[in-house]
Amino acid sequence: MKIYVVLSFDGETMENVYVGTDEAKALSLTPADFENCDALFVEIWENEEKIDDYRLIQ
Repeated sequence: MKIYVVLSFDGETMENVYVGTDEAKALSLTPADFENCDALFVEIWENEEKIDDYRLIQ
């Protein structure tokens, strides 16, 4: 099972804003959905290992 972790970046710090298995929900998020968010990044985890990470471009 894949777990999607979406991180909000505000220029200085990162904060988890979504953790779950719903790929569509994770990939539909935009920086406008959160206060003081300059960019969103997603990490994909499977079997307790990070298998991918990238910036969400909307």
